Amino acid sequence: MQSWYNIFPKNTGLSIYVWIIFCLLPFYFIFRSSSMLEITFGIMMILLFFISYRLSFISKGGLVYLWVGIEMLISIGMTLFYGYVYFALFLAFFIGNIQSKIGFITLYVVHLLTTIVAVSLSFFTQTELFFAQFPFIIISVIGVILLPFNTYNRIKQEKLEGQLEDANKRISQLMVIEERQRIARDLHDTLGQKLSLIGLKSDLARKLIEINPESAKNEMSDINQTARTALKEVREMVSEMRGAKLEEELIHVQQILKAAEMEFVFEGNAQLQNTPLLVENVVSMCLKEAVTNVIKHSHATSCKIVINESADELQIIVQDNGIGILGKVDSSEGYGLRGIRERLEFVNGSLDITVLDGSKLDIRVPNITQQTTKEGLT
Repeated sequence: MQSWYNIFPKNTGLSIYVWIIFCLLPFYFIFRSSSMLEITFGIMMILLFFISYRLSFISKGGLVYLWVGIEMLISIGMTLFYGYVYFALFLAFFIGNIQSKIGFITLYVVHLLTTIVAVSLSFFTQTELFFAQFPFIIISVIGVILLPFNTYNRIKQEKLEGQLEDANKRISQLMVIEERQRIARDLHDTLGQKLSLIGLKSDLARKLIEINPESAKNEMSDINQTARTALKEVREMVSEMRGAKLEEELIHVQQILKAAEMEFVFEGNAQLQNTPLLVENVVSMCLKEAVTNVIKHSHATSCKIVINESADELQIIVQDNGIGILGKVDSSEGYGLRGIRERLEFVNGSLDITVLDGSKLDIRVPNITQQTTKEGLT
């Protein structure tokens, strides 16, 4: 339920100024009356309608239906006596805010029937005015039919999106907790046994150093080898944690494009054979940034990703059918392209941008041997 100060309908195709006119317009219909009693009665009905309208937003339970019933009676009266049918649109919007299915359907049917009956009777009570605004009356009746469903579905969708966002946050938190537990297990399995072995052998070497120096030297050699093995395993584990696999990133990209309602087209093979982990990590981050830019800035409906790996180089193409980069290709400001270039410079890569029926980012990184990369990291 929206707050009372947000009573003007949103996303109905009409400007808020139109709804303000609907609030002021009944005074025109009232002052057309010749009798002061009719004018006074009409003004009281308008004030009572908006008071009830506000109270219907801030009330709960059965009081909501009481105020809606009063609003329906006022809307019928304004239609019959003054030819003003547009209060029915305000009611239609409010009914869409009721998320109880039974309450929504009940009020929708009652409001629709009373509006049609009131409009039909106004043909006899306000004949001249009826024909003068006949197109607007038809539009109002259509609004009474469609507006409640539009509002009802939009609020339900917003609620589901909020629940989905909360669920995603919870999943992210659980993933972080699980990752911490996994790292703890890996560290325990990798270091726990070897550190215990190093401690035992150190005690043994200390005892043997005077009794049997040769055995003590062997134990110290084992300690040295065990420490080196543990260090190597820790480095490999850290390298795996830091490295982002292109295949995994591609799955994530597909998910966010689906969430953005963009078509995902893929060509090539994400399982790289000749590319070192460091380079794969860099291009994965570049791919993530490029797709994020497509979602944020391109207004595209489709995103195509091509991965070509050869013995000489790795090529990744990200192409969309959107509005292009609007002349900012050279400056690369505001689109994250500078960050992509800086990452690629670290691995001697390059980025070429083509703007034609959308944007095309061509990422190329020359392949080097795995051994060279490992030596460089060491």
